[in-house]
Amino acid sequence: MGSKILLLLTFINSVSLSTAEFTVGVNYGRVADNLPPPSQVSQFIITQTTINHVKIFDANPDVIKAFANTNISLTITVPNDAVSAVSKPSAAQSWVYDNVLPFLPATKIKRILVGNEILATGDKAVISRLLPSMKAIHSALQSANVEIQVSTPHSLGILSVSDPPSSGRFRRVYDRVIFAPILEFHRQTKTPFMVCPYPYFGYNEKTLDYALFKPNGGVLDKATGVNYTNMLDAQMDAVYSAMKRVGYGDVDIVVAETGWPSAGNPNQFGVSVDDAASYNGNLMKHMNSGAGTPLMPNRTFETFIFSLFNENLKTKGPSPEAPSPSSDTGTKKWCITKEEATDAELQANIDFVCGSGVDCKPIQGGGPCYEPDNVRSHASYAMNAYYQAHGRNDFDCDFSNTGVVSSSDPSYEECAYAA
Repeated sequence: MGSKILLLLTFINSVSLSTAEFTVGVNYGRVADNLPPPSQVSQFIITQTTINHVKIFDANPDVIKAFANTNISLTITVPNDAVSAVSKPSAAQSWVYDNVLPFLPATKIKRILVGNEILATGDKAVISRLLPSMKAIHSALQSANVEIQVSTPHSLGILSVSDPPSSGRFRRVYDRVIFAPILEFHRQTKTPFMVCPYPYFGYNEKTLDYALFKPNGGVLDKATGVNYTNMLDAQMDAVYSAMKRVGYGDVDIVVAETGWPSAGNPNQFGVSVDDAASYNGNLMKHMNSGAGTPLMPNRTFETFIFSLFNENLKTKGPSPEAPSPSSDTGTKKWCITKEEATDAELQANIDFVCGSGVDCKPIQGGGPCYEPDNVRSHASYAMNAYYQAHGRNDFDCDFSNTGVVSSSDPSYEECAYAA
């Protein structure tokens, strides 16, 4: 398998765990044309690692069968383009009968995920069908007398506030209309709320040690007096605070994705094999220590590292194994709002960016970019900050067709846009 499994090896070799209750798994993405066959992958995981949880982004039968008669627990996914369809009971039952039942009990299918980061798509029609689809899949499993969990992963863009962690809250309106009902489903079915925290998307040169779990002075949450010594705990506690704010602090949390790239853009600070090994190794130690987080002490979180392979056919989004090549040609570029974008769309962009770990302090009261105090100005700054933080790829400025890349510097007075 060669260098494709570099990240997996770096975190396996960087920590030795003897506990039988191993809680760290791996995401097995397959958007590539140069991967070994699933049977070879499963044998590698079984014989060369201590991993016993694997998550895939579809329900590929060859992959599911490759883990038959093993000790691996498999999480499979209803693809995003099928989420709306399976909201109908008959379609959900067909999906379960086609993609789940034929492989039981040989393959240990632990969980079915209905879509992946559906809220981040901004597709209101699909978002409205997410919970009905989760319920329909759950009912189909019950009808088949099968005990398999049902959940769905969320990016941290679901948060409108994440700093400090104790102030974490879901995006406005979505908190009661979307997340409270989803969390009620999880409470009733005893299934986890799944999130994808990525310190990689929020670090800078000053906070690299904080992001990598290395010794550092920490970041103080003045509201609670808690000093956070790693960014992941802060992100997790922000999610917990948001859940607690709507009355569901008792629902378990699972980390569906997190990781750190072993390669990035030329001269990119903080991206190397050593940094990937540091993050993933320290992550494993931390998640299996039982220490939990400051607001969720003495807890162990099931966690999936992203990702097992470089996926050479991916065309959207940076991969924490190896980010997509930047579209940067040496010319400075900025991401700004399109003229036709509505205030509602731009506010959603602000909520997504500021909830994803990007620093939005400059557009908060008293910040250098707070004035003019309007949605369009704030959104332009936030969208550019996200675009710059994610590698300056054109697709990082799309924002559901509300952003555009510009070569004109939008900075003004004391408000400096990154480039």
